[in-house]
Amino acid sequence: MESFDKIVHVNIYGEEYAIRSENGEAYTRQVAEYVDRAMRELAEKVPNKSPSRVAVLAALNIADELFAERRSGQSDLSAVEKRTHDMISLLDEKLSHVSD
Repeated sequence: MESFDKIVHVNIYGEEYAIRSENGEAYTRQVAEYVDRAMRELAEKVPNKSPSRVAVLAALNIADELFAERRSGQSDLSAVEKRTHDMISLLDEKLSHVSD
């Protein structure tokens, strides 16, 4: 098990950060690498932007991904709930015919 008291040093867009996380070192590095990659990809598409603007634009893109994933998850859950309800109704109907 990883220690959560350890400070993880990561590099994001050329800046070093010391991060303490409850999620462990490997996860913290994975998240930092994701943010770094998002910022670098954006900086290639939008040249001559300050690091703070690149960070804000990357944050907006990441937030958009999060919102889209949440919407997708909610619609998937609704579909599963509907199918479950339909199966329960079908079982109830079949079982009521068996007991008659």
